Amino acid sequence: MELIYEGKTKDVFKVDEGHLVLQFKDDVTGNNGVFDPGANTVGLTIEGAGRAGLSLTTYFYKRLNAIDVPTHFISSNIEESTMTVKPATVFGNGLEVICRFRADGSFLRRYGAYVEEDQELDSFVEVTIKDDERQDPPISKDALAMLDILTEEEYEVLKQHAIDISNFVRTELAKKGLTLHDIKLEFGRDAKTGEILLIDEISGGNMRVYKEKKYIEPLELEKIILAK
Repeated sequence: MELIYEGKTKDVFKVDEGHLVLQFKDDVTGNNGVFDPGANTVGLTIEGAGRAGLSLTTYFYKRLNAIDVPTHFISSNIEESTMTVKPATVFGNGLEVICRFRADGSFLRRYGAYVEEDQELDSFVEVTIKDDERQDPPISKDALAMLDILTEEEYEVLKQHAIDISNFVRTELAKKGLTLHDIKLEFGRDAKTGEILLIDEISGGNMRVYKEKKYIEPLELEKIILAK
C-alpha cells in the first residue's frame, strides 16, 4: 500500500485495486488533554480509540448502505483498524458539515447571547472549511458557490444528506437511551460518478452524546451501541 495522506486521526493508503484504505489511529481531537469532537488539533491519545471508532463507523455505514444512502464504505477489518473505501474527491480542500440538535460546543460559544445551553435545535446544519490555520471558519451557501467550492444545487443535496444521516444516527442512539447533541460529517464526490457521498467516519470521535446529562466518552459509546 502507498501512503497518500497522513491525517490527525487516520492515515490514507492507495491499494492496487483502485480503492483506498483508511488506517484508524488512537489519536483523538481535543485541547490540553481533553477530548473535544469540535477541535481541529490532536489533544490526546486513547488506547483502543481507533478500533472503537472503526467499530462504530462500520456499524453505522453498513446500516446506511442497506437503506441506499450513498457512502464510500466497502468493508472493514476491525482487528487491523482499517477500512476499505471508494475513492472520492473533497470539496475544495475539504468541508466539515455539522448537524446540531442541541446548543453545545462552538455553537453555544458563538451564539450564547441568544440561546441557552442544551436548548433544542431543529437539525441545524453548519458548514465549515477545513483550515487549521484559520480555525475551520463557517461558510455560507452563497460563499461556497461564489468561491466555486460547490454549486448551490450540490449544497442542497449535501445539506439534506447531512440532515437525513444525522437523524438516522440520532434515532439509533435514542434506542439506547442516548441523546445526540451534534455530529460532524464529511462528504465528497465519487471519483468515478461524481455522486455526493458520505465519507470519513461516523464514531464517538465526531459527535457529542449524552445520557441523562452525562457526556459519553467515545470508547464508552462504542460499548453501549455494540452491546449484545
